[in-house]
Amino acid sequence: MGFVLSAQAWLWPDAMIFFISSRTDSNVSITKPFQTKPFQAFRIRNDSAGYRSGIEEMSIDDLAPGEIVIRTAYSSVNYKDALAGTGEGKILRFFPLVGGIDVAGHVVSSTDPKFKEGDAVLVTGSGLSETRDGGYAQYARIEAKWAIPLPAGLSLRESMIIGTAGFTAALALLRMQDNRQTPAQGPLAVTGATGGVGSLAVDIFSRAGYEVHAISGKAEHADYLKQLGATQVLGRDVLAEAKAMEAARFGGGLDNVGGTMLASLLARTRPYGNVASAGLAASAELPTTVMPFIIRGVSLLGVASAGTARDIRDEVWKRLAMDWKPAHLDAICTREATLAELPGVFAGMLAGGSFGRTLVRLD
Repeated sequence: MGFVLSAQAWLWPDAMIFFISSRTDSNVSITKPFQTKPFQAFRIRNDSAGYRSGIEEMSIDDLAPGEIVIRTAYSSVNYKDALAGTGEGKILRFFPLVGGIDVAGHVVSSTDPKFKEGDAVLVTGSGLSETRDGGYAQYARIEAKWAIPLPAGLSLRESMIIGTAGFTAALALLRMQDNRQTPAQGPLAVTGATGGVGSLAVDIFSRAGYEVHAISGKAEHADYLKQLGATQVLGRDVLAEAKAMEAARFGGGLDNVGGTMLASLLARTRPYGNVASAGLAASAELPTTVMPFIIRGVSLLGVASAGTARDIRDEVWKRLAMDWKPAHLDAICTREATLAELPGVFAGMLAGGSFGRTLVRLD
């Protein structure tokens, strides 16, 4: 029986980190950071000087508390990140915070015995860039209860191409199937199909055995959507009117747009089909009636990925690494960006230029 203290030094690409490691006969190893050099982070502020964001130097002690410190490899850009980074949406509850609702990397320090140095982990949502510092930094300190061990079958890069966008799409499918959605009910419509959530939904739904009809106003990307698995690519005009009821056309679907398109999708859904709502790219309004619900038994399901319970998170990521793993991640990743390039990415996304997924490199 014994307790051993040893000093270790690890050299990472941009910082020398010293640890004090403890080891007991139970083979549980817990490491605590002793010293780090400053690192870069994309931080968001709102104070007397106004709302602004940009690259700053930080230290580990500047980060929100948490049991795990990771050396970040990748993050990603979601619509929520663009809103937060520009101030166009009220996302952050505290200031200043590091942006980025997704993060993946390797553990360099942990006070939780479930994680050890070198473990590959990811976190999506869970308060990142909302109530605590997010993933747009070379190091992140996270809460162990939300850290997902990287599932076998996924690389860190793949996990962040998927990120919150793919998690949302998969969560929507899980909710629909929990409510008895099956491929036999007919095609699933995906609105906003060329965006991050939409692109990944087309791929994931197709992988799960569904016929997918992609709905997009970007006709020039029809071949891209068919490559991902869409059997039909339809223009926005298909869902341009919000009548109480329309001829049933879809077995269900995932809406990323809101407003008239969501109302029209509900009105065109077959009996007992499910429509998942995951976005408001066009509008937060819903000009509908109760008719689809009481005449056809259609279900409208909310998808709120950020606060998803841990057991459901584990199930979704398990599926994303196995039978629901998108087959076209390299095609869906249409851009890789650095921290310095984030403002331009945000501007393009908010201007309606979202296409596929943007991966943020931090290694």
